[in-house]
Amino acid sequence: MAPALTLSGVSCVFSDRNNPAQAYTAVRDVSLSVGAGEFVSVVGPTGCGKSTLLNVGAGLLEPSTGTVAAFGQPLAGINQRAGYMFQADSLMPWRTAQANVTAGLEFRGVPEHEAHAQAETWLRRVGLGGFGDRYPHQMSGGMRKRVSLAQMLVLDPDIMLMDEPFSALDIQTRQLMENELLTLWAAKRKAVLFITHDLDEAIAMSDRVVVMSAGPASRPIGDFVIDMDRPRDVAEVKVMPRFLELHRAIWDVLREEVLKGYQQQLEKV
Repeated sequence: MAPALTLSGVSCVFSDRNNPAQAYTAVRDVSLSVGAGEFVSVVGPTGCGKSTLLNVGAGLLEPSTGTVAAFGQPLAGINQRAGYMFQADSLMPWRTAQANVTAGLEFRGVPEHEAHAQAETWLRRVGLGGFGDRYPHQMSGGMRKRVSLAQMLVLDPDIMLMDEPFSALDIQTRQLMENELLTLWAAKRKAVLFITHDLDEAIAMSDRVVVMSAGPASRPIGDFVIDMDRPRDVAEVKVMPRFLELHRAIWDVLREEVLKGYQQQLEKV
């Protein structure tokens, strides 16, 4: 079976609007695949092009060079087999939780009664049964993230693209959301490409962790198989000896790139 998502030799070059002769290469010659049912996390320093790769996989950004395929088919335009969960809140403030979840179904032409029934089911599955009539400003950050998760999952995507979805949450809520995501993922085993700055989160949740070099012209410099049994509790797994071994091995590769990225940020100030 072909991988769910394949990036082959992908490079993304952006021009500087203030200086058209100057170009910035975000990622260069990146080859990355996510198998069907595989949970892959990408880690790296700030500015290493992690979100750029996610946008390429979603079809929101066409690479300057290289190719993208979904389940073996060349990607042209928006990836119709993918769902995207953003880092920032993506909820429409004038819509209730239920109306936010039904939005994508409405755009697809699903009848109203069927869309409402599916939304109610997914709100219950993410722990928000009975909260469908609340607006985003009436919900906590964790509740809004649960709505965003339901908003993506109700569309039943074959590929889940997630851009640091839990980074703004407090640690307790974050761990609850991470475990909730793993439970939902285990039920259907969709392909996941997960972007995070948090190495602990990446190891605890993933089948593989890909390490990106510091930018510009970032590229993968490490690909680690996370050979720990499932199911996992993200808090409990972090004290296991194998987790600590994997953390040390990945951090040995990542540390220097984080320092490079940090130095680059200081030079821009």
